[in-house]
Amino acid sequence: MPNDHVDLLLEQWREVKPDIDCSPMAVIGRLARANALIMRGLTPVFKAHQLSGIEFDILASLRRHDVAMTPTDLYKGLMLSSGAISTRLDNLVHRGYIERHACAQDRRSCTVVLTAEGTKLIDQAVAAHVDNEAQLLSSLSRSEQEKLAQLLRKWLLANE
Repeated sequence: MPNDHVDLLLEQWREVKPDIDCSPMAVIGRLARANALIMRGLTPVFKAHQLSGIEFDILASLRRHDVAMTPTDLYKGLMLSSGAISTRLDNLVHRGYIERHACAQDRRSCTVVLTAEGTKLIDQAVAAHVDNEAQLLSSLSRSEQEKLAQLLRKWLLANE
């Protein structure tokens, strides 16, 4: 198998610091580079639907749950700050993709739901997104993708 950029970095470290086991860099370095390439690959699909990655995630969360959600539910699920989610929600309301409804039990709170236009948009965006993800992973066989998913699940369970 040919060498990649991380192999070059590891070789350089072996030459200047042979006393350090840099093998963790083989995984972490590749994950970091993979993440950058993945994000570069995902962004055009979001932009094609006039969405940012966060806006896509908000609409996708609402669609997956298929029930009204509070902004708190959304920001906790998406690991964002309440301020970050509030700004995005305002923008999505303004664009007609979601609606806010006051909570009958707590006037300080609200729920968020997709509009028909928001549902149509996210359904189109998700279909394009999944096709794009399949293309990004096309250099791996289905079996390799499943093995990678299992290994990443194991790592995430231990670290999240």
